[in-house]
Amino acid sequence: MLKIIGVRFKSVGKIYYFDPAGLDIKMNDKVIVETARGIECGEVALVDREIDETKFSNPLKSVIRIATEQDMQQIERNKKKEADAFVICQQKIEAHKLKMNLIEVECTFDNSKLLFYFTAENRVDFRELVKDLASVFRTRIELRQIGVRDEAKMLGGLGICGQPFCCSRFLGEFHPVSIKMAKEQSLSLNPTKISGTCGRLMCCLKYEQDSYEQLFKTTPKVGSIVNTKDGRGVVEETNLLTGKLRVKIDKTDNVVTVDKADVEVIKEGWSKVNKNEMKALKDLEDN
Repeated sequence: MLKIIGVRFKSVGKIYYFDPAGLDIKMNDKVIVETARGIECGEVALVDREIDETKFSNPLKSVIRIATEQDMQQIERNKKKEADAFVICQQKIEAHKLKMNLIEVECTFDNSKLLFYFTAENRVDFRELVKDLASVFRTRIELRQIGVRDEAKMLGGLGICGQPFCCSRFLGEFHPVSIKMAKEQSLSLNPTKISGTCGRLMCCLKYEQDSYEQLFKTTPKVGSIVNTKDGRGVVEETNLLTGKLRVKIDKTDNVVTVDKADVEVIKEGWSKVNKNEMKALKDLEDN
């Protein structure tokens, strides 16, 4: 077993594992580590964890040191540099007449690289922009085009629930969300009702999906032929959460409400999918 710590480099970001190298590291400590981007400063999000060493394909990098006062001063200088770089990059984008929206600038702890995050509807030829930025900052420049979900995570805001965006508050990683989830949860397939501010399907559709999938396994589908105490009929409507079914009785055409536990399924129905409706909403999925 290998003792590890988990480090985040953004307030709500993915956790990366490192070898504590025998240091007395506590939660929320700032530590200096080596990453693929260079030397970085991150915040400790996990401590005192042991994981099977065979689960890591490559040896874990060790923590270089716990951040010192000088390191924290360096971080403050980097923040000022990021703010200045944002303004300068905006001016360069306008000068080159590029159709791109600058979202955020990051400076690595050791000042070896400046990363510029932007959104754009199409591919952007930013080679001249990179040359200009490199001549100003005299460091390695990297431009990254991000999607609308990443943009929302970086900028933050309030969702239709009135709460800050989940992605900028606690979601470390995005999970795939599909129209099928909204349909299975009997939600209105109105784009304005099921999409977030980013224009993609709301991340919260994923939260209860596992429960809905379990309920689907034990609830007769619409169109199923079932036996009830009132006779044989066809399921016209289901409520997954309450377990209630609306059944149209064959001989009388009466519609009765029964509990799913009180019916016997004779023939299972099929979930109907409106292909045109699904196609129209496909753009809401994050591809």
